[in-house]
Amino acid sequence: MTPDQIAALPYRPCVGVMLANAAGEVFVGQRIDTEAPAWQMPQGGIDAGEAPEAAALRELFEETGVTPDLVRIEAETDGWVRYDLPHDLVPRMWKGRYRGQEQKWFLMRFHGRDAQIDIATPHPEFSQWRWLPPGDLEASIVPFKRSVYAAVLKEFKEVL
Repeated sequence: MTPDQIAALPYRPCVGVMLANAAGEVFVGQRIDTEAPAWQMPQGGIDAGEAPEAAALRELFEETGVTPDLVRIEAETDGWVRYDLPHDLVPRMWKGRYRGQEQKWFLMRFHGRDAQIDIATPHPEFSQWRWLPPGDLEASIVPFKRSVYAAVLKEFKEVL
């Protein structure tokens, strides 16, 4: 795809979840589809007719096994945060229909036990997971998502 073709594509509507424990550490999972370090917070697409908050709770469950009764939503981003995929990934991701994602982020406080997190889901996205101090988050993320994580951290700083 040419840069002009990519620039004409829309953004995929998506949600992201910053799941924080009582100590203020953030859940990150290592993507299962790559051997390279590719840690990220839970995220995923919004289904047709689905509200962003409902999508965030669904995605959290689908990726971590964490049920809604184990979290409290403490904040959400005021607007939508966008990122563009690297050009070489556009044709391979989402069948080349999107240039990147437009995300609504939610800060959720985890009130469960670590044993209640289960990434061995029917469609696993992560090979391993860990709690990470917020200050270490940006450096652990793939470069093309770092600006999103920086914006989300800045917006949630007071609540986190």
